[in-house]
Amino acid sequence: QVQLVDSGGGSVQAGGSLTLSCAASGRTFSSYSMAWFRLAPAQKREFVARITWSGSSTYYADSVKGRFTISRDNAKNTVYLQMNSLKPEDTAVYYCAADTMKYGSRYSESQYEYWGQGTQVTVSS
Repeated sequence: QVQLVDSGGGSVQAGGSLTLSCAASGRTFSSYSMAWFRLAPAQKREFVARITWSGSSTYYADSVKGRFTISRDNAKNTVYLQMNSLKPEDTAVYYCAADTMKYGSRYSESQYEYWGQGTQVTVSS
């Protein structure tokens, strides 16, 4: 199995940027595709972005496309979420997740096997 630790959250003003990190330990990091989800108050946890094991394919929710970028460094066992042009509606707890399907898209949280503890992102207007 793999253990995930999220970090990098914080408070920013609208239009600002943040970069989240998710450090993995345990089994070989490159065996997993990685994703970011977020949970806002009174909302269901929603898919944000996904990157396949080699980094060759990425997938984004429409709400973040063009503003967020997911990337990974397999040598550092870390996945990143660069968030630009942040909006108040991006306020949420962000979670990284891992699954063993190396290719293709997966948008449902039930398809991911391992989760980080979450990191809070707050965007003020």
